[in-house]
Amino acid sequence: MSIYQHFREEERPFVEQVLEWQEDVKYRHFDRLTDFLDPRQQEIVRSIIGHDEDVSLSFSGGSRYAERCRLRLTPPYLETNEGDFHLTLFAVEYPTKFVTLEHRDILGAFMNVGIKRDKFGDIFISEDGVAQIVIALEIADYVEMNIQKVGKATVRLNRIPLSEHIKPKDEWVEEVTTASSMRLDVILAKMYKLSRSKVTPFIEKGLVKVNWKTVDRADFTLEVGDYISVRGFGRSKVIGIDGLTKKEKYRLRFGRKQ
Repeated sequence: MSIYQHFREEERPFVEQVLEWQEDVKYRHFDRLTDFLDPRQQEIVRSIIGHDEDVSLSFSGGSRYAERCRLRLTPPYLETNEGDFHLTLFAVEYPTKFVTLEHRDILGAFMNVGIKRDKFGDIFISEDGVAQIVIALEIADYVEMNIQKVGKATVRLNRIPLSEHIKPKDEWVEEVTTASSMRLDVILAKMYKLSRSKVTPFIEKGLVKVNWKTVDRADFTLEVGDYISVRGFGRSKVIGIDGLTKKEKYRLRFGRKQ
């Protein structure tokens, strides 16, 4: 039985990477620190090598609220502490009385100066507008030199201890619905309370991502654990399927973030 049959075809390159990491640690006794992994990638790592007694794995995104985390893989005789993840927490200082920064503003500023998404972790914004971002230590100096503007705001980035991370304002709110199938267009219509005819253009225009990758097929089949985002509508995730109703519909649990 091939390990690849447990994953989608588009996930195969990452699965191969995980298997390489496993071999490096298990047989060559290396230790490996990865870039930031999204929750789906973390799940794949756990499913492949989470029970391997010859490989220890630890995750950290600099905060207990973090979704995106770096992974450290080591032989079991090595210990891992927070400093081993090489994380830096920046406070984004800006005139909060006059400007409101959103997650997408900070994300865009980093991408616009050529920083790859896997080099920085979560962006935290509190209810009162305090903004923070976790990045890989190896790019901290570059970030300080190149990020002076976010959106329309002039900003200053200050390094602060990881212990000073804030609690983000957006949390998952769990809801329940029923759906005739696990097709992407069907589930999106249920999650966002829209008709399928209104959902389809979002998919066709490339405005929908599943597990952080653009999906432009309405008939794409979702699975438990999938993360979905629709531009302008926030994010959702498929939490579970609690059987079928008498009318043979899926009883679906999902989470929503704005």
